[in-house]
Amino acid sequence: MPLHTTSYGDHGSPVVFCHGLFGQGRNWTQHAKALAADHRVLLVDMPDHGRSPWSERFDFVAAADQVAELMSADDPVALVGHSMGGKAAMVLALRHPELVERLCVVDVAPVAYPHASEFVGYIDAMLAIDLTTLADRAQADRALQDAVPDDGVRGFLLQNLRREGDDWRWQPNLELLREEIDEVGGWPAESLDESSYDGPVLWIGGSDSRYVLDDYAGAMERYFPRVRRVTVKGAGHWVHSEQPAVFLEVLRRFLD
Repeated sequence: MPLHTTSYGDHGSPVVFCHGLFGQGRNWTQHAKALAADHRVLLVDMPDHGRSPWSERFDFVAAADQVAELMSADDPVALVGHSMGGKAAMVLALRHPELVERLCVVDVAPVAYPHASEFVGYIDAMLAIDLTTLADRAQADRALQDAVPDDGVRGFLLQNLRREGDDWRWQPNLELLREEIDEVGGWPAESLDESSYDGPVLWIGGSDSRYVLDDYAGAMERYFPRVRRVTVKGAGHWVHSEQPAVFLEVLRRFLD
């Protein structure tokens, strides 16, 4: 089955957005609507997230190739990816450079992160909720408070809780993501050999984030020799939601 997508705009150059772990395409809706006057925008639900199909294993190469199936070399895109979606976007650009006119990577680097296991606590808390007896979303919110004390993060996770008739279900493939969390935090270097992407690349990071560090610049420049780095003040890992106006302005300049 193809990945689920949502489109905005009917003219201009194409822009494709890939979300991060526990996200879905609609997380980019605000930015998509802002760009729709000048671009054809496509929001993708990544594999094992949102309304897209589930997989039997987590694989950045496979995910990148699935997103690539939505594109055409006759109409190359500006590809934007955050976190997990940023890694998939980088792999896509390296494997299918003819599909990507330019690349924007948001708060992630082409490296394996040692702290991905912190997300296991979130997944365990989500799986611990008995959905068969769940009365409403407020009850789920209360059940997650101890494991996820941050209101913003908890609200973000709860966007994945969907009601279908009288039943509740989590949209992400939580069991798989928990089992393969090291792959989610990893980087498929062995599959990319000496690949490089020669198109323009914008690397946006949050000043308060630990995902884009000076130590990672060498890896970024190895794969993407035309990279330009921008650090957004007052933002952490979720740059585009913490500083949406600044992020949008930086992205617009890159697209134009």
